[in-house]
Amino acid sequence: MIAQTPTDARDGARLLVVAREGGQLSHSSILELPGWLRRGDLLVVNRSRVIPARLRARRAGGGAVEVLLIAPLAGAAAEGAGVPPGGARWKALVRPARRLRAGQKVTLVPPTSALAASADDRPTEVTIARLDDGYAEVELPPGVDTLTLLACMGEPPLPPYIRRPEGATPADWLRYQTVFANEPGSIAAPTAGLHLSERLLRELGEAGVEVAEIVLHVGPSTFLAGRPGRAPLAVEPERYEIPAKSRELLLAAAGKRRVIAVGTTTTRALESAARAGWPAGPQTTSLVIAPGTQFSVVDALLTNLHLPGSSLLALVSAFAGSGVMQRAYATAVAAKYRFYSYGDAMLIL
Repeated sequence: MIAQTPTDARDGARLLVVAREGGQLSHSSILELPGWLRRGDLLVVNRSRVIPARLRARRAGGGAVEVLLIAPLAGAAAEGAGVPPGGARWKALVRPARRLRAGQKVTLVPPTSALAASADDRPTEVTIARLDDGYAEVELPPGVDTLTLLACMGEPPLPPYIRRPEGATPADWLRYQTVFANEPGSIAAPTAGLHLSERLLRELGEAGVEVAEIVLHVGPSTFLAGRPGRAPLAVEPERYEIPAKSRELLLAAAGKRRVIAVGTTTTRALESAARAGWPAGPQTTSLVIAPGTQFSVVDALLTNLHLPGSSLLALVSAFAGSGVMQRAYATAVAAKYRFYSYGDAMLIL
């Protein structure tokens, strides 16, 4: 039931509507979302943009290497930059780690689905600067714009449950990205937002629903699930920011109109900001939301159908109640909903 490809139309998914009070379940569609919301609702979306963070490379002896960039290290991360200039060091996952050593250079291999063609025929090398505790530090080549390098040499970092033996397809480049993605920095898509087409956003506006944008650069939790020694609900630190205009809208909405979070990433950013007193500028959060957590901002949640045992399922169970979520997921399975990143959606009211 794990969706391997997106729906033909961006806004073509099914929608399971869940009422927290009473637990009523209704089958609907994303296209009918405006009818489930109210005039005056504030819909909050995550405008972070997925970067082509998966790099394929070869060792000097010809062995294949895969590098998944996680986050920039040192000053760039501290300053909140989503993607620092070339030459920066990144925390990364590499494989096969056992065949790599600190100081080793590997040569990047461009994927067939690269967003842009390289204008330089010279080999591009990255340095495995350090290997420690299952992670690596990799250094990108200096003097090269990082986003340009990734567009030529990287590919979308699809989660491991979407099988692409030959690499990402052209459709993945388009559909594993929201239509409002603007600030590069995520290594996984804020998947609830993938359902919102420009047409649907226009219809929501005509129905009196206002849209506010926040930024949370999604980290590597999807790729680390089940890793030995890692707590099941662990969430790696993620960078977020609530822009001034959105902060004003959210503070004014409190107790007066509903705040509808699009996705668990948006929810984490909003609840983290509220706990920190709505700070300005780039921030970092490691907030884990699980049953027993009290919500202070979010009144309703649009989300996808998540992996068992994940921090995402824990979050929606905290929001709706574990019993309600168990019934909702059993209903989704029985009705053959499509699951995970490219799958169908759930609206929890």
